[in-house]
Amino acid sequence: MSELHNNPSTAESSWCLRRLPEMDKAQFNQWQTLLEHRTGMTLPAERRSFLETNLAIRMREIGCSSYQAYYETIISGPDAIREWSTLVDRLTVQETRFFRDPDAFRLVADYVLTRPREQFRKRPIEAWSVGCSSGEEPYTLAMVLNECMAQLGLQPLYGVTGSDISTPVIEKARTGQFNARKLLGMDEDMKTRYFRPAERNTVEIVESIRERVCFTRLNVLDLDKAPMHGMNIIFCQNLLIYFRRWRRRDIVRRLAERLAPGGLLVLGQGELTDWQPPGLQKVPSEHVLAWIKRQTDEE
Repeated sequence: MSELHNNPSTAESSWCLRRLPEMDKAQFNQWQTLLEHRTGMTLPAERRSFLETNLAIRMREIGCSSYQAYYETIISGPDAIREWSTLVDRLTVQETRFFRDPDAFRLVADYVLTRPREQFRKRPIEAWSVGCSSGEEPYTLAMVLNECMAQLGLQPLYGVTGSDISTPVIEKARTGQFNARKLLGMDEDMKTRYFRPAERNTVEIVESIRERVCFTRLNVLDLDKAPMHGMNIIFCQNLLIYFRRWRRRDIVRRLAERLAPGGLLVLGQGELTDWQPPGLQKVPSEHVLAWIKRQTDEE
């Protein structure tokens, strides 16, 4: 496509999107500091263009002409809280799909199927998807747990909580509606059991699964305030890559505190290397990074 310009000397003029100037080092450092302080996210220098692009898109939407003016809008503007939420949504939401990591979900199923059945009669299974984005992961966990309960011949006593820093994606997740392409590669029998056709090439989760999943907004920097405790399964994949090494360890320590004795913590491959979280025993697996919380003699 040829480039179009606005030339006032011609009878017909064509509109051209004016490119914002490149972000200088001081401006980039300012945004880096703000993002890390508020979310824990770190943006390396090689991701400056990613930041520029996403800021520019939002700035054009609201008619803001400079990075500094937008920064001041985020910090002290009359709609700063809502604008910050919108920006965080743009910068953190990642493309995902159902059963994105089949090996990890198989490990979850094996974990549940090898637990003593009696414990599932005493209390429901509680699972938590941390950094759940638009909901594919927690709904997948619910499907896996539902299949396990059926295989064990037990009542489907389980619940899944999905948490994310982005309010817009949490609201989207609650609808339970997804583009059909999110089901690519998924087992056909599972599709039939757990999805129904919806409007405009979308599908929706069946009610029996939706009612088992709840969503809440949560910043992982505020895990000490999280109400989740005694979780049987915590699933936290593709989130820690955004944080510094010391903060990854701190997040994992806090997640481990929320596990029930014998509970399972699943991370993304390569997100935590050369470190053994205290109180956890690594699951021997070539394809999944996971730990089980040790049980004390009294438990």
